[in-house]
Parts: sequence; structure tokens; C-alpha cells
Amino acid sequence: MSAFRPTILIFDSGVGGLTVLEPIRAARPDAHFVYLGDTAFFPYGEREEDELIARVVSVIDKAVAQYKPDLVVIACHTASTLVLPALRARLTIPIVGTVPAIKPAAESSQSRLISVLATKGTVKRDYTTALIRDFAGDCEVTLVSAARLAGLAEDALHGLPVADADLRAEIEPAFIEKGGRRTDRVVLACTHYPLLLAGLERVAPWPVTWIDPAPAIARRVVQLLGDSPIGAQGADDGFVMLTGADDWSPSLLSAFAERGLSPIAI
Repeated sequence: MSAFRPTILIFDSGVGGLTVLEPIRAARPDAHFVYLGDTAFFPYGEREEDELIARVVSVIDKAVAQYKPDLVVIACHTASTLVLPALRARLTIPIVGTVPAIKPAAESSQSRLISVLATKGTVKRDYTTALIRDFAGDCEVTLVSAARLAGLAEDALHGLPVADADLRAEIEPAFIEKGGRRTDRVVLACTHYPLLLAGLERVAPWPVTWIDPAPAIARRVVQLLGDSPIGAQGADDGFVMLTGADDWSPSLLSAFAERGLSPIAI
């Protein structure tokens, strides 16, 4: 009997989900990956809640009906903090969401000053407030709405230049000095942000630990689907779809190819 080879659908508002794809692919190299980026509706952080719920449910419904994945990863904080209940009510397959990694940040912080870099949508969600209340009650948490950071990450992956001054302006409010203490953990609460990590480290006013949720998501996927068969090799037969018709660029195509994904038209 051949080993079970799952199909995993990874969904994001744009290309930030590639930061989630990488550790999942490392954990389940045998899987068949379908990547769906809703670039025609980007950025999600600026959308109204009812509009966003209807959009994501519609797009995911169609993708699941067409590609019949064994598991769906919502690789977008803004969508996950809002639409997971609606999706789980409609679908019978496992759905793994992406939520701000506030708990691990609070558990590891020495200064008890942590910051959360996020989109406007994630910052204002009750879900985010509840995470702070439940897991970071003894910390001072600064929520920073980084309005341009996701767009800068998209630019970077398209091969466009990103100025250090622009990065610095986005993250500066996340760095707090108080009573001899400094922020020591910054939660990257948007999957786009790790695409800029080298630049963020370069412009940060002092070193911090940047908390990326992707490894935890990969662990959850393995919990739900099981480990790869012994000796499983990476597959290069995955594909990627973007809802924006003019969103392809040579740099982006190269990034997808490096991850075993070939573009197909929608």
C-alpha cells in the first residue's frame, strides 16, 4: 500500500504565506501543495469585517471544491482572527489558522515589555485582545499597526527596492524604553513580515527576539496529518494561484519556483 500523500492548501492575502509554506514543506516534503494568494483583494488589513468574511469564505469554498485538499492553512493573521469560525462551520477538513504569537513572546520575555507588529485589522480584533488578557497579563504589550509593512514585503518579493527609512518608520513605535527596561520580544503578527526580517534586524534600535508563528503552524500540521514517510523526498509538483491578474514578476516567479510551485492561471 502506498503512503498517504496529503494535499495541503495554503491561503493568504498575498505572498506572505510563503513564510509559512517553508517550514510546512520541510516537515512534510512529500505533500502536494496548492498556494492561493488573494492579491486582487490585498491588503486585508484595510477591509471591513463583513466584506472580508464573505470574500475569504467564497474563495476558500471554491478552492476546496476544486482541489479537494486534506488540510487548509489560513496563513494570514487578519483573516484567521476573523473567519476561522465561519470556515470551520462549513468545512469538514482540518483548518489551521495563524494567530499572533503572544503566548510564546510573554513566556520568554525577560523585560516583560513586548510588542506586536500587525495590520490594522489584527490590532483591533477582540481575538488579539483576548490573547493578551489570557497569556500576557503580567506584561506590558504595545500593539503597533504597521500600515505599510505588508506592502513593503510584497514589494521586496517582487524585486523592488525597500528603503531602510521606510522600515524604520514602521517598527519604531514597537521599541519601548521604560524604567530601565527595553522591549525584548516583537511578535511578527503578519506572515508577510518575516520576508523583511534581515532589514528589520538591521534598522532596529537594539536587538530583540522576533517571534515568527510559522514553526508552530508547521508543528500543528504534522499533528493533524502525521509525519512524512521515512525517506520521503521533496516534491516539485505544487502550484500557485494569484487572484490578481497582473501580479506576476520574474522575482516572484523565482521565489515560487524555489519552493516547488509553478504558476497556473485563475
